[in-house]
Amino acid sequence: MKMATHITTTNPYNNTSLETYTYYSSEAIDNILNSANNTFKTWKKASLSKKTELLKHVADNLSKNKEKYSKLMTLEMGKPITESIAEIEKCMYLCDFYAENAAILLSDEIIETDAKESFISYDPLGCILGIMPWNFPFWQAFRFAIPTLTAGNTVVMKHASNVTGCALAIQQVFEDAGYPKGCFSTLIANHNTVETIIENDIIKAVSLTGSEKAGREIAKIAGAQLKPTLLELGGNNACVILNDANLDAHLSTIVKARMQNTGQSCIAAKRFIVEAGIYNEFLNKFTEAVATLNFGDPLLEDTKIGTLAREDLADTLEEQIKASVTKGAKVHYGNTRNKAYYQPTILTNVTQDMPVFTEETFGPVAAIIKVSNKEEAYKLVSNTKFGLGTMIFTEAVEDARQQIINIEDGAFFINDMVKSDPRLPFGGTKNSGYGRELSREGILAFTNKKTVYVK
Repeated sequence: MKMATHITTTNPYNNTSLETYTYYSSEAIDNILNSANNTFKTWKKASLSKKTELLKHVADNLSKNKEKYSKLMTLEMGKPITESIAEIEKCMYLCDFYAENAAILLSDEIIETDAKESFISYDPLGCILGIMPWNFPFWQAFRFAIPTLTAGNTVVMKHASNVTGCALAIQQVFEDAGYPKGCFSTLIANHNTVETIIENDIIKAVSLTGSEKAGREIAKIAGAQLKPTLLELGGNNACVILNDANLDAHLSTIVKARMQNTGQSCIAAKRFIVEAGIYNEFLNKFTEAVATLNFGDPLLEDTKIGTLAREDLADTLEEQIKASVTKGAKVHYGNTRNKAYYQPTILTNVTQDMPVFTEETFGPVAAIIKVSNKEEAYKLVSNTKFGLGTMIFTEAVEDARQQIINIEDGAFFINDMVKSDPRLPFGGTKNSGYGRELSREGILAFTNKKTVYVK
């Protein structure tokens, strides 16, 4: 079978072709890696004040070009334009956070011992490979790159092929901000080339945000080279609605938790576990709210639901729903499909053996599970191979806090949706991966935690 030599990006809303890009040759990739390696030798020694000043330039660049980058994102993967704008603004906030806090986060940690002086020094590792997904084309890339670069590493990024335009634009953001050539480079490469890139001695570690399948494969390849990995994989987050939940206060958050980005988020609420006493009220109000979400051209500001990013993603979602209905699930609302568009869908009578309960559903489908009491609710939360996050809606906050030790996920949110925040570590457990991005953990993820001992 002949290997493809080009990528053509497509607007999923109207199926029109956008741009065609040529895969980089092996020679071009080697040149990029060598450039990143050479740049690292000087970049790691650059002052932190210089690095944080460049972060401010990145934020300014994003601000000046917010409309252009937002439109590109929406055209390539169908995200409603208002959400694309919010994504660029979140990247700006990320830059601001590390510009203000990097000096503290990277400072040596003094440890009192028998030595005259002893401390931990956080030294950069070298060139780090980032393999990024299409669902948050700018945020995922910046979430990886900003702390990694600020710690003194250089970065090469292999982005999802359907957002190649975004990938090249992101490289331009860093170059225009004044980063030395080789600090951040985009690789236009196919999946078969990734293994060779990881095996290259220049690559010191790998960060992947993607599917469980991709995570297992990348970890296997990197592990054979004894190279560390950070994996942020799929999720099947539970959203627990207890009898005392204040639906009037939190309903819009609950709807957003499932339907944001047309449901294409690893940390979206996917399994809605609802206590019997509030079940009917919740189902009625949730359905009414979902029914108001407007579908249309994602470039229009009043569009709240777009298409899925690719037609094959709608195929997968349709198969999961059909298999669940065969097992007894009821379509309470929605379930209309047209190519890459999938209508927001609510399924009831969902049981633990159905695909919409056991698998990650990457699209606007909400699986509703009715439980008799909160004990049953909490028991169902961890009945999953994934472990990204759980959200609980209840007025009994102190009671919910008692469940922290019992929830195995990387995040536990009470009366809010699971979301990433530069100030807090982000990552999962079990089949959702390992390692943490953002906050102090994120900037130290690709550092050598070096013990220094002075007698």
